[in-house]
Amino acid sequence: MKAERLMQVILAPVITEKATFIAERSADQPQIALRVAPDATKPEIKAAVELLFEVEVDSVSVLNRKGKVKRAGRFMGRRKNVRIAYVSLKKGQELDFSEVN
Repeated sequence: MKAERLMQVILAPVITEKATFIAERSADQPQIALRVAPDATKPEIKAAVELLFEVEVDSVSVLNRKGKVKRAGRFMGRRKNVRIAYVSLKKGQELDFSEVN
């Protein structure tokens, strides 16, 4: 896979109550939640995490979340659909977002 493509796969870390709970719950096998590109595949996500953060990935689970329908006055709109990847790291691996540029 091309390095240019892998740099565009991961968009941002997910900072929610659920993501924090998952990260703290699994001390023996760390797990992180990342927002990824809508067309990203599991092998691309795994390769991108290993390239960017220099860790070993055990498994990747992907979730497609539909955007909510919202109202602004009399107009109805819709938020964007989001693709979230839950990445499990191998034992002994750790990920720190403060070290990444």
